[in-house]
Amino acid sequence: MAVNKYQADHYLMLKPDEVSIRKVVRLLWSKRMEESDYFYIRESDEKEDFIEKGLAIASLSAQKGLLHAAKPLKCFGQKLEMWLNLVSFNTNIFMLFFNTLRCKVKIPKRKSDDFMSFAGYIDKRVKLDEKIEPGNARYNSALAIMAAKLAYENKGFIRNTVEQHWKMEFIDMDTDFWNDYLENCHTQGFMSYDERVNMIVVSFRGTEAFNAYDWCTDFDISCFENPEMGKIHGGFMKALGLVMEHGWPPHLPADKRDKNLAYYAIRDKLKERIDLNKETKFMVTGHSLGGALAVLFPAILALHGETKLLERLEGIYTFGQPRVGDGKFKSFMEEQVLDRYGVKYLRFVYCNDLITRLPFDDPVTSLYTHFGTCLYFNSCYKGQILPEEPHKNYFETFGGTRRFLNALFELVRCLYLPLLKGGDYREGLAMILIVRFSALAFPGAADHNPLDYVNATRLGSMEVFQSAESSKKWLKNSATSGREVQDKIKYC
Repeated sequence: MAVNKYQADHYLMLKPDEVSIRKVVRLLWSKRMEESDYFYIRESDEKEDFIEKGLAIASLSAQKGLLHAAKPLKCFGQKLEMWLNLVSFNTNIFMLFFNTLRCKVKIPKRKSDDFMSFAGYIDKRVKLDEKIEPGNARYNSALAIMAAKLAYENKGFIRNTVEQHWKMEFIDMDTDFWNDYLENCHTQGFMSYDERVNMIVVSFRGTEAFNAYDWCTDFDISCFENPEMGKIHGGFMKALGLVMEHGWPPHLPADKRDKNLAYYAIRDKLKERIDLNKETKFMVTGHSLGGALAVLFPAILALHGETKLLERLEGIYTFGQPRVGDGKFKSFMEEQVLDRYGVKYLRFVYCNDLITRLPFDDPVTSLYTHFGTCLYFNSCYKGQILPEEPHKNYFETFGGTRRFLNALFELVRCLYLPLLKGGDYREGLAMILIVRFSALAFPGAADHNPLDYVNATRLGSMEVFQSAESSKKWLKNSATSGREVQDKIKYC
């Protein structure tokens, strides 16, 4: 059957909601995966079939476990967030106890414009750094990470922060987007307008800690591949708005027009806004999963030939972003977006962040690879521009010891940094107890938090940001240059 460029000529689509543990085990002895009714696959050779079978078993098992844990995980997260907000609304735990005795407890409402998420309590800063003004080389990066962090909050909180604290325009639209494969709205994002620099900021939310469907998206190694774009992580594509049975049509089919799919809703809103001002630019940003969506958004614009929008794209800013595609996708982005339209793509990596090193850049399968300009920051927030983050697949000789000592340093650092840099860098109990102490056991996961990325954009050397913002020649990932640069890296 002929496949147009908006569909896949090869794909692996997993359906964990339709598979039992028994079926996953039976898959080990299955001759061909396409004989099963819980995923779809098209045109794979024997080698690819073997690789995909192994990945499918691991992915289906993880997703099945997450779906079973979805309700208790959500319940725990809601109770934890309610408790954190209850304490905050009543000033502190002692005032909460006092207000309880007086029967004057302030009860938070989950959808209110001052109810903060768990991610928000990890870093409670909502104001932009007043020292970083438009024209400053740090400005776009600092604004991008704050927008990426804000995307974790509810719509009321986002609107209030954008309008009251940032003094910008909140572009009103539905911030919950439909996933056609999970059949729910677990993708989130928002748009704001900064009049001072005449730029729209498109921000995608990352993985919520207690949202099993977000974790399913991350673990979903379904792949989408066509001759133009290469092979791309299917879970991320689905979250952005991949249309069931249609792929990426330029316009939504009639039976899907009532669905609020992220790519189509944001693209159409952007078109409306840029038509109002011929000089308006826009940037896309996101943390974690949000970073992956921020990279894929302009890729689909290029697939659809959206020249007018791509000419207005100022830059792509991602923080803690995982790998999203193979070498062919890298070439597609470089040729069709970065080079053709002069778009900056700044990929921020903090220290031992594990997520930026996933999925692994396996030389055998070559399924995933990074590209763009990597801005790497160590635990002293000293930045460097590299072709690839150090230890790109995370593991290395004596790495566990080095990461433990680094996590110990970060725990001590949170005590003295406010004394050196001011109260804006004081970390709350949630950050210290949940993240800093857990980092001693899981340093790679703990370094993924947004707080350190915010600090990196504010405390990193100006020279790094000036070089990154002005550069038009993107670093290539040659093995030789990678080794030369990594040999010069110094850790605190």
